[in-house]
Amino acid sequence: MVADKLNEDKFDEMLGQSLRRHSESVPADFTKRMLRQIEEAEQQEILARVIWQERLALAGCIVFGVLAAVGVTVFPGKVVGILRSIAAGFTERGGAVVDGIGQTISLETIRSQWQLYTILALVLGFALYCFVDMLVGDRLRVA
Repeated sequence: MVADKLNEDKFDEMLGQSLRRHSESVPADFTKRMLRQIEEAEQQEILARVIWQERLALAGCIVFGVLAAVGVTVFPGKVVGILRSIAAGFTERGGAVVDGIGQTISLETIRSQWQLYTILALVLGFALYCFVDMLVGDRLRVA
């Protein structure tokens, strides 16, 4: 942490010299309290970021759940049909993608199956974002 680095840089000695030259009396644990305040401020920033991420995730789950519940109650036949067509499309297109892995993907193939490639790109992007956030998320500064 920053507080530990400050101690390594002889912060206590420099502060003590400056305080000795100062005319007002300073409590003996002044440095310790200041370093504790710096550490608490850093912890509060990290906690605020985590809380914000948790709230966004919760809001997304609630919105998705409400939309799913409304869709199922208002359009039950259409929802079942859409889910069946999605499942059939994935099984058909997934087999085509697996068969075409060794071949070059042409522009015509991408145009005909753009929905599948869009979904795959979104899932891959989200997985990459989660992986990077897991590795370096705490090291990033909140602006």
